Amino acid sequence: MKGKLVSQDDGVKTHVVVLETGEEAFEALTKYVNDAGVAAAALTAIGAFKDATVAFYEYETKSYKHISVAEPSEVLSLLGDVAVGDDGKASLHIHAVLGLVDGSVRGGHFVKGVVRPTLEVVVTETPACLRRRKRDDLGIALIDLEKSRS
Repeated sequence: MKGKLVSQDDGVKTHVVVLETGEEAFEALTKYVNDAGVAAAALTAIGAFKDATVAFYEYETKSYKHISVAEPSEVLSLLGDVAVGDDGKASLHIHAVLGLVDGSVRGGHFVKGVVRPTLEVVVTETPACLRRRKRDDLGIALIDLEKSRS
């Protein structure tokens, strides 16, 4: 993984992160934002995976159903945000749309993806601190604007 702060203007910082073949994307991006001290950001990415896992949140069970994508896929869209979790570390929330060789797609909450050959990510950091808190009523952590600060 290579990452670089490419611009900074009025408190908004733009980072570009490039992942290489074999890297696990969710883990690598989590490491990057934590090492860079990112507390609030939006991220987008394109590239491809050797294999990946997305998930669908089932409200009734308050859990995620994992969907394996055990074949190469193009990352048609990877969108998400960064906020500080209950543990004080950067927490990613990402959704993915993955295109398959036959033109069909798989999508959902992004869990993991093994990069092949690359994943190009733009992280747009804002001068704020977003807080993500676990909601017991939902079983997931969401951005809590009352605990966030600008």
